[in-house]
Amino acid sequence: MSSSDRPVRGLLWGIAVLALASCTSLATTSGDSSSHGGTAGDDVRGVASYYAHEFHGRTTASGEVYDENALTAAHRELPFGTRVLVTNLSNERDVVVRINDRGPFVTGRIIDLSYAAARRLDFIEEGITTVRVEVVEDDD
Repeated sequence: MSSSDRPVRGLLWGIAVLALASCTSLATTSGDSSSHGGTAGDDVRGVASYYAHEFHGRTTASGEVYDENALTAAHRELPFGTRVLVTNLSNERDVVVRINDRGPFVTGRIIDLSYAAARRLDFIEEGITTVRVEVVEDDD
């Protein structure tokens, strides 16, 4: 290979890498069933989990301190402060929680609930459950 071919070859590799990276990114976002626009009335179904006691008192992504006794949750995309109605599909119990953290970061899960919310939905012993998550309008 001559020295004049190296810059062209490097440029072609760079373009190939960028093309592959953008394809991967598009596949992840467009194929993610947990994607949620945040419009009141929209709902998503999937698996919920809850925060372990060890997170009580730690700072969340919103800057708030996690309180396991508050009705809060982590969601990957919804804006902080969004209120959602979460319904446990195995027993039809429901609870309204406020999004104040990011997560869950486990494949297949759509929301991470506070201990208090999980207790209201009655899935503490199981650890996870299938839920419906629906954005609710503010009372304001």
